[in-house]
Amino acid sequence: MFLTLLAASPALAFAWVAAILVSLTIHEFSHALVGKWRGDDTAERMGRLTLNPLAHIDPFGFVALLLVGFGWAKPVPYNPYNLRDSKWDAVMIALAGPASNIILASVSALAIRLLVGGEVITELNLLVVFLFLLVLINLFLAFFNFIPVAPLDGSKLVDALFQAPKYAGLRQFLATRGPQILLVLILISALTPFDVFGFISIPAYGTCNLLLSDNCSAFLGAILGGI
Repeated sequence: MFLTLLAASPALAFAWVAAILVSLTIHEFSHALVGKWRGDDTAERMGRLTLNPLAHIDPFGFVALLLVGFGWAKPVPYNPYNLRDSKWDAVMIALAGPASNIILASVSALAIRLLVGGEVITELNLLVVFLFLLVLINLFLAFFNFIPVAPLDGSKLVDALFQAPKYAGLRQFLATRGPQILLVLILISALTPFDVFGFISIPAYGTCNLLLSDNCSAFLGAILGGI
């Protein structure tokens, strides 16, 4: 997608990359910040308590994200023995990432409504496009990270909720087979026209529609159709 955008509209490609960098940086910074709040300074000592994108971006993961639409940032480390509550503080650290994405999406949507609704700038202004991409990317990032499979953030919540011995089989399946299934789904999504991640795209677009009181799929089509 990035190469297509770059050839057709460098400005739009730049806006897309900038939105990805902002989204990933806020996501990872939030993990580090909540870890610090809960008593662990591991991330801070490793230079991750920063809004500098270079501290969070994994080169291979970022290139993969640009080329095939799926990628990753550097995981934020923490020491569970430093936390006040090793079980639930770990959940708070994990969910801080997607929570920050939902907040950023909401703030970006509010900015669009104020700018466009107040007739400050037009709908297809590059700033509006950037803010819209922030909304959409952050919603997709949030819902994707709720998947209860390691290394995604949702896995920490599952670990906390299903610690009883009777759930050992479920935890074992998610730990061993979950990442393999996720990888297969990513490959299918990247290499075929099948929308195997509809369980993410449907709530992401639905939430976007609510935040903007508009059809986000149609607006994205208008943006891409204009290049």
